[in-house]
Amino acid sequence: MIRRWFWLGSAWPAVASVLMALALAALVMVITGSDPLAAYGALFQGAFLRPGTATRPTAFFETLVSATPYLILALGISIGFAAGLFNIGAEGQLYMGALASVSVGFLVKGLPWFVHLPLAIAAGVLAGVIWAGIAGWLKATRDAPEVVTTIMLNYIAYAVVNYMVNGPLRHTGTAPRTPDIEPSAVLPTLLPPPERLHWGLILAIACAVGYYLLMNRSALGLQIRLVGENRHAARYAGINVNGTYLIAMVLSGALCGLAGAVEVLALYRYLPTEFTVGYGFDSIAVALLGQGNPIGIALAALLFGAMANGSGFMQFSAGVSNYIIAVVQAFIIVFVAAPGIARDVLVNWWARRIRRKPAAQGGEA
Repeated sequence: MIRRWFWLGSAWPAVASVLMALALAALVMVITGSDPLAAYGALFQGAFLRPGTATRPTAFFETLVSATPYLILALGISIGFAAGLFNIGAEGQLYMGALASVSVGFLVKGLPWFVHLPLAIAAGVLAGVIWAGIAGWLKATRDAPEVVTTIMLNYIAYAVVNYMVNGPLRHTGTAPRTPDIEPSAVLPTLLPPPERLHWGLILAIACAVGYYLLMNRSALGLQIRLVGENRHAARYAGINVNGTYLIAMVLSGALCGLAGAVEVLALYRYLPTEFTVGYGFDSIAVALLGQGNPIGIALAALLFGAMANGSGFMQFSAGVSNYIIAVVQAFIIVFVAAPGIARDVLVNWWARRIRRKPAAQGGEA
């Protein structure tokens, strides 16, 4: 009965988590002497409403640019979640995908774009597959905890990228970076400059559709979900649990590698030593917030993209440090990871209100 009051159905814990995180972050602002209404208004304006100029992209389109890697990465992480795996290595898989894509992008020359661009993207996907596949193979054959192995592989990925960019692949110049990729490997934009919205958004949407079909309309998706819900029952039913772990990690890594490829081929067009802002780790929160639903993941990615894109204008306009966004994200993770908090605070409170109203009406009668 209570559930009918929540028109978002099973999505209400995520919505409640976001609202509670925003409320607590507002409390932090009040304590530190800032105006939360002005801050959130500036955040919304910076993320959605600011018009573009001759030198500045339109706010909403730039938010979509920021949301694109979140969406692709969170979809990959969610595949691991569905199988009962916690892929902490999305950042490392992102790095390795970027390294492979940019290497193909500037080392391979003389190809037409319709060959070179798909080849560069495929290199990024393959690198993500290999990097996540190592953890998946260790899980399947040695029952090594994927949390530990993927974290360790992150550090190895950082070291490999740092070595390659500062060594064999370094461009002649002061800043450590690779040479620019060939024009034939550039992932083009959807709109004319200064807009940066690119075809990676279309790839991300296609990945979301593919994720839905895989998890809800295929035997493999059912197999992954069964293993994630109860691996002992799945093994009793004849499912190869270890093989499913490997497949899930490979698919997860493929999407994370794709995210790295999209970032460097569309935006950077070369690879610096540090080219992300923690997309791989933030996307874990996006995946948790989306709860395995591609629409929920897309909305969560848009939320995080809006916070990333609007934080600069919030700091400039309202005088609130953009570090408050990290506070909001941290609270979101806490409430999503502990859904009982949101249930106790909101649902039980709402239930008490509903019970009191008939009692009050009966007393008046």
